[in-house]
Amino acid sequence: MQATNFNLQDYFTRIGYADQHEANIDTLRAVMGCQLFSVPFENLDVQAGKVISMVPEVIVDKLVYGQRGGYCYEVNGLFAMALQALGFDYQLVAARPMFYPVRRPKTHMAIVVKLGQQAWLCDLGFGSYGIRAPMSLGALDQEVQQDSDCFMLSTSSQDTFLLKAKVEQHWQPQFEFNLTPWEFIDFAPANYMNSTHPDSIFVQKLLVVLQTPEGRHVLFGNTLKSFINGVVEKRILSVEGRTDALKTVFGLTVVDQA
Repeated sequence: MQATNFNLQDYFTRIGYADQHEANIDTLRAVMGCQLFSVPFENLDVQAGKVISMVPEVIVDKLVYGQRGGYCYEVNGLFAMALQALGFDYQLVAARPMFYPVRRPKTHMAIVVKLGQQAWLCDLGFGSYGIRAPMSLGALDQEVQQDSDCFMLSTSSQDTFLLKAKVEQHWQPQFEFNLTPWEFIDFAPANYMNSTHPDSIFVQKLLVVLQTPEGRHVLFGNTLKSFINGVVEKRILSVEGRTDALKTVFGLTVVDQA
């Protein structure tokens, strides 16, 4: 996917990237990390009663020039634009969130990047326990340490991959996916559901996540949790405190939707 207003240098400025442009694993890992640490996962527009736009130019305006973040279709959509501009071979895949008590539809969008004979899972839009770097689809049933987090890719059936995260020393399923390629527009029904359905977590609660080299900051409703090198700090915020946190902790240039 691509947008007419996408400019690679402006994107690099937004995420603070100033290194090589070659389409290799080092660039993939570095660009993914820079975007994760600078563009938050957030649902402020949904909380304001808006349906998230799937127009690529709107995503660029919002995330690159508007100093905003977004949820999976937006942040992964923006990353896909960068991958295309850099010359990476990639495909979008539909993923099924697996941490709910009942089976849910494939509402999550992730990315698989192909480098030579290897394929790598990339995802910048799964929120709190999302991966922090590309994961090789060839390294199955192996613990992969990413900063202070630990992940594992397994196969849940012959053609389906399952991503797990270690949470409080227990492996918890996060999402499953296969390698059937999807177009960006194929996610429009799931986007509408996530933006409007009363059962959607994005409709029910404010959620903002910013990954950091030391951990992550998570704002859920009026509760701010900071995970720093395995230590959790928790604060309950007032409306004014929440507005301030959106600006100072998450770098968002928007007014809080109370």
